[in-house]
Amino acid sequence: MTGTRGGATARAAQHFDDGSFVGGLARLVASPTQSQLPDAHAALAHYFDETLGPDLDALGFTQTLLENPVPEAGPVLVAERHEGDDLPTVLIYGHCDVVVGQDDRWQSGLAPWTVVAKDGRLYGRGTADNKGQHWTNIGGLRAVIAERGALGFNCTLLLESDEEMGSRGLRAFCEEHRELLRADVLIASDGPRLDPARATIVLGSRGLVNFELALELRNGAHHSGNWGGLLRDPGTVLSHALASLTDPRGQIAVPEWRPDTLTPEIRNVLADIKVAGGEGSPEIDRDWGEEGLSPEERVYGWNSFAILALELGDPAKPQNAIAPEARAVCQLRYVVGTNPDDVLPALRRHLDRHGFHDVTVTPTRMAGMRATRQDHNDPWVKLVVNSFTETLNAAPALVPNIGGGIPNDVFMEVLNLPTVWVPHSYAGCNQHAPNEHMLESVAREGLQVMAGLFWDIGDGKAPRQT
Repeated sequence: MTGTRGGATARAAQHFDDGSFVGGLARLVASPTQSQLPDAHAALAHYFDETLGPDLDALGFTQTLLENPVPEAGPVLVAERHEGDDLPTVLIYGHCDVVVGQDDRWQSGLAPWTVVAKDGRLYGRGTADNKGQHWTNIGGLRAVIAERGALGFNCTLLLESDEEMGSRGLRAFCEEHRELLRADVLIASDGPRLDPARATIVLGSRGLVNFELALELRNGAHHSGNWGGLLRDPGTVLSHALASLTDPRGQIAVPEWRPDTLTPEIRNVLADIKVAGGEGSPEIDRDWGEEGLSPEERVYGWNSFAILALELGDPAKPQNAIAPEARAVCQLRYVVGTNPDDVLPALRRHLDRHGFHDVTVTPTRMAGMRATRQDHNDPWVKLVVNSFTETLNAAPALVPNIGGGIPNDVFMEVLNLPTVWVPHSYAGCNQHAPNEHMLESVAREGLQVMAGLFWDIGDGKAPRQT
């Protein structure tokens, strides 16, 4: 094997500069892999077989398209490049499906299925979530193979097509195919950097539980003049129930929902990073959330409660009547240390203590992702941090867990892998919205850091299994 580390990172940069990266991304984006639409299977399978498949063939990967354990969910692609039984194996995850295109809502000159380069941005559905991200990682692999003639390690790509529907079947798939997916580490890319100008390494995510609170008191509405003051108002009662869950600044009041895992060590890690989503991000409300915590501690080290939707009557056509029922859809985002199996029982106990016995609690998303946090002292984490620092001449941001959700629990709990996530997007990317885009600067830098990382793994720097 020949070549140098600098040669690999230079090849990665050239892959972007000569238009090859953007050209390939345009092919991927042109495939409308909208998993949220009925009868999406054909488009999803076509992406794996015809759109991305030839690129993986050219890189020496053997591909197997497998059925999802959930019949209505899209297929799963497993692609393998095996170079030696004595070499470490890296598992790389991504997803090919995207949300619906919303074709008629994009800015003039832009369209969801066409990549347009404009003002340092690459527009198109999936550029940020997640085609551009797994294409970046594949580009890093390509650069190393071209420079060295081999990776120097074994690589397995796991690409699903149901992430935008909640990754239905992913856990069961990994349970069924444990041997096929056996690896030493998961390296994956999804979600945003903290700051578009600083490479980010993510070690997990908050979990989530969605639920509905409802109060149904009677059949039909009743005139508020004739019955006001005589009939309980479900809107008022439910409002008080909701208000009991936090104080006026949003500090959680349910004892079991308050974590005890924001340790001095985690606070020290968080002290090195800053919430900065980039252009278009909202200004942080400094007087909201848990008092005494920094913004970074509030979103990465603490739990948060949100009311996602409220329903009472018809605000567009209000009637002079006391409504018969009221409901709210709510969400708890939680960090490691919160018992997910006790979130709703704890809520029930809290409501009962406060006299809201007739407010019902119903889970609305049973398959919510569970909280995870890889140990930041893990040797694989240190390898990635050191590799990025060497490539960039600057330390990356290290995040114990992001505020949102990724299916990291599957890889940690089912496959028992150390996990490292490297996002190649940023918070202002408009994922799931019109005008979704990827920053050219982040894409180019992402290609370089991944090439450097893959070079280092193949250069014998991978931690030895104990």
